[in-house]
Amino acid sequence: MQPYTSNWTHITEFVMVGFNEVRDMRFLFFIVFLTMYMFTLVENLAIILVVGWDRRLHRPMYFFLTHLSCLEIWYTSVTVPKMLAGFIGVGGGKNISYAGCLSQLFIFTFLGATECFLLAAMAYDRYVAICMPLRYGSLVSWGTCIRLAAACWLVGCLTPVLPIYLMSQLTFCGPNVIDHFFCDASPLLALSCSDVTLKETTDFLVSLAVLLASSTIIAVSYGNVVWTLLHIRSTAERRKAFSTCAAHLTVVSLFYGTLFFMYVRTKVASSISFNKVVSVFYSIVTPMLNPLIYSLRNKEVKGALGRAFSIRSWKGQL
Repeated sequence: MQPYTSNWTHITEFVMVGFNEVRDMRFLFFIVFLTMYMFTLVENLAIILVVGWDRRLHRPMYFFLTHLSCLEIWYTSVTVPKMLAGFIGVGGGKNISYAGCLSQLFIFTFLGATECFLLAAMAYDRYVAICMPLRYGSLVSWGTCIRLAAACWLVGCLTPVLPIYLMSQLTFCGPNVIDHFFCDASPLLALSCSDVTLKETTDFLVSLAVLLASSTIIAVSYGNVVWTLLHIRSTAERRKAFSTCAAHLTVVSLFYGTLFFMYVRTKVASSISFNKVVSVFYSIVTPMLNPLIYSLRNKEVKGALGRAFSIRSWKGQL
């Protein structure tokens, strides 16, 4: 924080330097991130279309997966296109207005919080399906699924309201260079010439509440799932179920581990470069891995993709 004087000019635009450390390889990084982004879009769009097309996938588990896929498309699209424009300097790709910066931060936080709660809802669905299969129809009805999904989106939307309001009350009077590839809270606070103590404390408490609430549900749900699987007599079935759970938990652990590192703290981190690497994992890598882990490794989804491909091939021969 810098002492504020009335003579300073308020900032109306920020410049995001992105990965300035690799400027000599910026075209290589552009191709890598563009490929990851396109791969993420194709994967998630495929899941949305296949689940909507195949009636055999009209079940609660895949209902939540379509919500997650929609969210992942928006989640990556909030930051990646702007980052890609910055790599090649197209259309003022590194510049963003003050209002645009706060809007990007609001949407990114909203979608991130929503994903946390959606993952918790999906963990609860798997818990009921595996641990209480006879009660699954009553505990996870379509009405329950719709209410859970709506609650995830609503709570996610409310999460950034207070933090963004407090951010909008801060004064930014120079410099205006954000050492990041999107408008995240930490690099913005480093630029403020106001007292950021209240803002940092609020961010810490809100992030802690969201992450602890959702991760507790996930941990309890998968803990019960693992306990149930340990009592399965068939070694082959147990190994198969553990393989699926381990894959799910790997992605969840990566997502939550990076989020806890980035947001459950009260001080602006000193290692900006390391923060950007960590941000890549939860904002780009995890959305690309989620469809592979949750859906495309699933036999039912692969079967539906095969049937859709066969129909298209058949129509093409007419």
